[in-house]
Amino acid sequence: MRNFKILVAMLLLFACGKDNGATTTTTDTSGFAKGADISWLTEMEASGKKFYNAGGTEMDGIRLLQTLGVNAVRLRVWVNPTDGWCNKNDLLVKAYRAHSLGLRILIDFHYSDSWADPSQQTKPAAWSGMSVDELKTAVADHTTEVLTLLKEKGITPEWVQVGNETGNGMLWEEGKASTNMANYAALTNAGYDAVKVVFPAAKVIVHLQNGNDNSLFRWLFDGLKSNGAKWDVIGMSLYPTKDNWEALNTACYANMQDMISRYGSDVMICEVGMDQEQAATAKSFLTDLIAKSKSISNNKVLGVFYWEPEAYGAWKNYTMGAFDDSGKPTEALDAFK
Repeated sequence: MRNFKILVAMLLLFACGKDNGATTTTTDTSGFAKGADISWLTEMEASGKKFYNAGGTEMDGIRLLQTLGVNAVRLRVWVNPTDGWCNKNDLLVKAYRAHSLGLRILIDFHYSDSWADPSQQTKPAAWSGMSVDELKTAVADHTTEVLTLLKEKGITPEWVQVGNETGNGMLWEEGKASTNMANYAALTNAGYDAVKVVFPAAKVIVHLQNGNDNSLFRWLFDGLKSNGAKWDVIGMSLYPTKDNWEALNTACYANMQDMISRYGSDVMICEVGMDQEQAATAKSFLTDLIAKSKSISNNKVLGVFYWEPEAYGAWKNYTMGAFDDSGKPTEALDAFK
């Protein structure tokens, strides 16, 4: 309840136009998405973190990203996080703010109470002990509940992820792809169908780590396809270093082309990032990746999203944002202009 009251207060503040120097920004909402995952934003604000433009003027973090060329945001949602951040109410505040600025929205369902990624796909505590059929119902109900909350506020996401970095499935152990691909496919379909009921036009993403790893993507999506799974977009993460970004971009480019040819799917780069201290290299990496993505015919690559660029000052021990320690954006985001 405490966190929700904080979020309501911040939402009211935003609605009243307190922005300390923001200017009106025209956002291109067609075509290629230049996105940012900003899921930490409200928690950062509540902790006292502030954001500044290059001239040192304090700005609302979302408006600031918009002035830098960002036209879409990605927002994660957890089922019942212990501290309340990234639950459905926190998601609604961030989605409402982004929607009010005319930004496009990607909703990222983790189907967990905390992080879901290649090392952990832990079921929500409330779903512990459920059968596969019960898990399918829980996925559908949670997806429906969250998306309906957005719909009731007039917010329409353009894309929805069913699972996060699910290179070995989700909702382990039942939905672990390496041991039961059929279960993972069924759980994916439960999410897919629920999305389409609430938002028929939304594109559903299945998202894997290591966008440079073609063998992983072929294994997982061949398995999903053979088990009747449905998806619209193949999502990828890519986190290179200053030393390997060119090789990883080349491999990711080949993988994107293969996914489009092999499955007829659209592709989305859902997460990228690089060490905050390597801002110039990060700009080169992003510029090259965006150019490669746009060069693929028929606009089949939908966009690139930087993961938590607003994180700075080693927030949560994360050092791959695109803001410096004074709360100003680095040149990495110049690639989005």
